[in-house]
Amino acid sequence: MFHGSGLFALLLMVLEWTRPGLSSPLRPICDLRVLDHYIKEAWDAEAAMRACKDDCSIATNFTVPLTRVDFDVWDAMNIEEQAQEVQSGLHVLNKAISSLQAFNQTDLIQSHIDASIRNIVSIRQVLRSLSIPEYVPSTSGGEDQETQKVSSISELFQFHINFLRGKVRLLLGNAPVCHQGVS
Repeated sequence: MFHGSGLFALLLMVLEWTRPGLSSPLRPICDLRVLDHYIKEAWDAEAAMRACKDDCSIATNFTVPLTRVDFDVWDAMNIEEQAQEVQSGLHVLNKAISSLQAFNQTDLIQSHIDASIRNIVSIRQVLRSLSIPEYVPSTSGGEDQETQKVSSISELFQFHINFLRGKVRLLLGNAPVCHQGVS
């Protein structure tokens, strides 16, 4: 009985999705509230790192992307250049946050690290879905973007937050596919 009713419910859902005459589906991927969710999780991770103080201190430096935005320079860049800067920055952040996995962390801290890595992967998928070019590391081995070093996990996550709130938000907010058909 339950097997048949589950199949019927699935059939109704499929028919609803494929019903002719509906306008194009909403583009929740263009909704910056998705990014706000990732920013909130980055805030939570940064707060957790700040709260654990000595338990989270690691004697190493982390390379992070610069987060400041010169709006005149940013506006003069084309979408591919902006995308390259964002993708490169996400790559640098992903490397830095992933390097934390090598250290023995509490379960809570490890869950924030894992969530941050998943969120970066999700943001990259969002960018791909918006037809924003993927990051291709240069063959010279150097990073394509200006970076700096930070010496604490808390600082690393603060740069993560600032990068999402700045360059990633600017890129997603101006993605051409999100403005098609809008007058």
